[in-house]
Amino acid sequence: MDAFFAAVEQRRNPDLTGKPLVIGGSGDPTRRGVVSTASYEARKFGIHSAMPLRTAYKLCPHAIFLPVDYQEYSRVSGKIKDVLREFCPIMQDVGIDEAFLDISHIDKPAEAIANEIKIKIKQETGLTCSIGIAPNKLLAKIASDMQKPDGLTIITKNDIERRIWPLPVRKLWGVGPKTEAHLKEMGIETIGVLAALPMDRLIERFGNSYGRYLYEASRGIDESPLVTHWEPKSTSREITFEHDVSNWQVIARTLAELTREVANDMKQAGYKGRTVTVKVRFSDFETHTRAKTLTVPTNTADETRTAAFDCLKRFELKKKVRLIGVKMGGLEKV
Repeated sequence: MDAFFAAVEQRRNPDLTGKPLVIGGSGDPTRRGVVSTASYEARKFGIHSAMPLRTAYKLCPHAIFLPVDYQEYSRVSGKIKDVLREFCPIMQDVGIDEAFLDISHIDKPAEAIANEIKIKIKQETGLTCSIGIAPNKLLAKIASDMQKPDGLTIITKNDIERRIWPLPVRKLWGVGPKTEAHLKEMGIETIGVLAALPMDRLIERFGNSYGRYLYEASRGIDESPLVTHWEPKSTSREITFEHDVSNWQVIARTLAELTREVANDMKQAGYKGRTVTVKVRFSDFETHTRAKTLTVPTNTADETRTAAFDCLKRFELKKKVRLIGVKMGGLEKV
């Protein structure tokens, strides 16, 4: 979907259309929080997702800031996914605004299917989407981002050298800012330059698994199947304090509330977990975790909280705390 959260808000309130719009946190750019989505008008000022709201405000003080309405975005997402399943039941859901479809079994040109999907989504939601068509998920993902908004891009294996290799390495699925920085240190800024490197050098720098991935991905190779169903491995909750906290009671009370939410999440989804992990990020952004594995899986708030507080006792809280979180791993169906 195109700037999904912002597009939903503009559809809900047409007066926002054509204006720089930033969705994130509580919608107050003077408070802590990050950008979830920015409209294309806001992106012209350099605003992007995961950017602190305060930074976004400095870049564009006249932007309109709104809080995240996840319930509404989830509702609209459900309508979009229903449309996609009408066209193709073989679907991998990869987020609230994105999915892969395997249309290889449908006896109709791919471009025609894509255009019908775009029309149907527009009819049902009033929103536009961008679709990439390619022989595999990796190339389809890259293609979907090449002509936003409201784009339709077809990539074949013959297009890799001409259309994929000139792109920045960051366009590769799975290449984040840290890998991008490492690659820049090696003098690699485009996918084509990355593709020219021997596998051995990439394995030496990035390890066997990720090195091989970069080698293959830069050549447009991706044999991963569509995953139509998977079981979660963990569930977590965390919160960033509005102001850094040193009061132990505030930290403990917050952790207790987070463990209650995690336990409720597990119960609603029908899971129990075995390993509780507490994460603490200090005011200087130094982050530490402590974990405890239970002998018997649980999804009760009391047992989760007890284990979490056992973890909390193992932290030296000498510095103010910026963020605290709790995760339950080793999930298994009840």
